[in-house]
Amino acid sequence: MASKIKLGIVFGGRSGEHVVSLMSATSVIRAVDKQKYDIICIGITRQGRWMLYEGPVENIENGQWEEIAQNLYDQNPNQYAFDLIGTHNPLKDKVDVVFPVLHGPYGEDGTIQGLFEMADIPYVGAGVLGSVTAMDKACSKVLFERENLPICDYTVIFRKDFEEEPNKIIAQIEKDFDYPVFIKPANLGSSVGISKAHNPKELSEGLLEACRYDRKIIIEEFINCREIETGVMGNDNPKAAAVGEIIPSKEFYDYEAKYFDGGKSKICIPANIKKEQEEKIRALAIDAYKALDCCGFARVDFFISKETEKIYINEINTIPGFTAFSMFPLLWEEEGVEYSKLIDKLIAYALEKYEEKSRNALKLEVEEA
Repeated sequence: MASKIKLGIVFGGRSGEHVVSLMSATSVIRAVDKQKYDIICIGITRQGRWMLYEGPVENIENGQWEEIAQNLYDQNPNQYAFDLIGTHNPLKDKVDVVFPVLHGPYGEDGTIQGLFEMADIPYVGAGVLGSVTAMDKACSKVLFERENLPICDYTVIFRKDFEEEPNKIIAQIEKDFDYPVFIKPANLGSSVGISKAHNPKELSEGLLEACRYDRKIIIEEFINCREIETGVMGNDNPKAAAVGEIIPSKEFYDYEAKYFDGGKSKICIPANIKKEQEEKIRALAIDAYKALDCCGFARVDFFISKETEKIYINEINTIPGFTAFSMFPLLWEEEGVEYSKLIDKLIAYALEKYEEKSRNALKLEVEEA
């Protein structure tokens, strides 16, 4: 019998989406084929400390894992201490491949991907460039425009400018857009820090809220729309999954509606849209995925205008939610790929990406020799 793959599941993190990561990681760990993989749980605290965790999976989601991991370390530091990059009990010796089930800054934005590159560890999901460009909504919009992909009108402001001249910033936004407008931190996901402003007071409050999370803020035009999503998976030849629709329980699909509304928000898979719209969305999703140099997997989000039926690309999430009711696994389930097999595919893409890069490095060494 072939030896098991040592799969590191990294969860938690320093971002505002720490809790969402715990929820996603719990679902992934429960779904992984234990006959095929040895699971190594690696938690990152809100303060950025990395800890090995061995204990009940339910204590990840409820946050008790930190105390358990600390006790394990205190009792046997030699066993539970490790280097991320280095020679003293390195992480590379503990895992064959890593699945970073992380969302937001320091997990989805290229930083941890760069760390795994430096440590020479295969990892699931987009590389450094794809992670950076997808995480920064302002950057991704520039690249979408460059590829003539349809996006809504937007502008970018900086926290420093708003703090120094708030009235000037608000006046400029009001000149460029009609109310309502959406306000978003440029580098967060899970709808954290996003608000919809109907008047100057709400605009000011929304900007203050977004500035809590990022130095760069995006203002977007309001589109009376349907919220449509699809999943993309693969490296050089990516494929798109079924197309689904979000019917939010609130005015828009915010953080509370996504994770804490008790199922009031509805997911419709497949989406009730025209066949030609479905085909166009899947094609645009692959184009957007390639435009940002993504690999592994991602969820691509769209708007369809209720008035004109025009399709707009909203954003790409390179580590989409993986909870039991998250859209990405459900979209692939509609295509016949069950949850545990989906994880298998993502790990296979990670190893494929690593092997290709290793071959390229070896070829370069040979040529230089």
